[in-house]
Amino acid sequence: MSRITDMTQGSEMRHIIMFSLPLLAGNLLQQTYNIVDTMVVGRYLGDDALAAVGATGSITYLFYTLCIGLSVGAGIIAAQYFGAGKQKALRSAVYNSALVTAIFGIVISLLSVPAARPILELLNVPHRLIGDSASYMQIACGGTLAVAAYNWINAIMRALGDSKTPLIFLGAASLLNALLDLLFVVVFKFGITGAAWATVLTQALSAISCIVYCFAVSGEIKLTADDLHADKDMMSRCVKTGVPIAIQNGLISISMVALQRVTNGFGETVMAAYTVSMRIEQFVQQPFSSLNAAVSTFTGQNIGAGKEKRAQNGLRCAIKISVIFSVVVLILFTLFGGAITSWFVSGKNVISISAKALIITSFFYWSLGIIHTTRGFLNGAGDTNYALVNGMAEVICRIGLSLVLTRIAFIGFWGIWLTTAATWFVTAMVSLMRYKGGKWRLHSIVK
Repeated sequence: MSRITDMTQGSEMRHIIMFSLPLLAGNLLQQTYNIVDTMVVGRYLGDDALAAVGATGSITYLFYTLCIGLSVGAGIIAAQYFGAGKQKALRSAVYNSALVTAIFGIVISLLSVPAARPILELLNVPHRLIGDSASYMQIACGGTLAVAAYNWINAIMRALGDSKTPLIFLGAASLLNALLDLLFVVVFKFGITGAAWATVLTQALSAISCIVYCFAVSGEIKLTADDLHADKDMMSRCVKTGVPIAIQNGLISISMVALQRVTNGFGETVMAAYTVSMRIEQFVQQPFSSLNAAVSTFTGQNIGAGKEKRAQNGLRCAIKISVIFSVVVLILFTLFGGAITSWFVSGKNVISISAKALIITSFFYWSLGIIHTTRGFLNGAGDTNYALVNGMAEVICRIGLSLVLTRIAFIGFWGIWLTTAATWFVTAMVSLMRYKGGKWRLHSIVK
């Protein structure tokens, strides 16, 4: 059954909320891949194993995010063509973006596996952890093509206003992931590699099943023989739209890798606390990520249809939602931070540090909400070149501030989380300046 939605008509707030909810559920389920890994590894393999997994997070995301950026670009193009009613161009965008995404996914998989151990050594991962870290990272990065495939079909369906179909398949895969984690780690005693294999296998299953189903039931993307040919112009358009977003994500990942290296210098306890706080924050950030995707699709369809004011109204609705959510999370972390972190780890020092860290960063969630909503708007409008500016702002702040703050005696390792908060604030201000400047009006893909 097709769930495609035309977002160029009807209530802006209703479209944003109703489209975001399945995205939020899907993002939360996707985060359970990491959450279940963290809980199983932390509880059954210990703090050192948890630190070993955490040491790989930033660099693994760096490889993943290059393909994810291309998927976002494909979704932007598809949304604008769908809003403009250009069906043939839409089908061409679907086929050619699939080719581009597959090529990048394969290349990144081939490059990342042998590079795992040298990169971890460069990141100053403790010697006694590096063997487990390298094994986990090699398996996770080897599955980059599966991650790319799922994010690509997800982006295409979102562009057509369907945020529910990918959720169904992801839900089933998340349940399988939890079962495989317990089977591989607890029953078969595969150790840290068991958690990695569980994640990769479920990602691949989710991607394959979702692609097969969507092409079978969604008439808008059913390809004819005439559509099955490589179009250099369309492939170039997909690359030009997606690569700035991929580079932005890559720059952000590099800054996270640099921050991870600073964290590694404070030893296993701080590393484990950082891993726990990051896992929880990744979970909490999903509403912002969902609003980002919702605003991007809403903006893309309406810009394609020539409805600029309606697209701006959608952004305002999303900002209001994000601010309200930020206040709620701040209260929860202030009151229950220790209890929440104890779900993931048993060490008292790790719990104490990570609980206080969550309070520090939660004071700035409102700025993170602004980053995601304005970024979604600018991307949906076709202003993906701003992504490079956004990425550079995060790199400069996260690397520069982490080197300064953590060396101040009375701040010490707390500078890790203060850096994150300050980076969010600065990037939010830069994003608002770009939106207010109005350059996004010049970048519509559908003229």
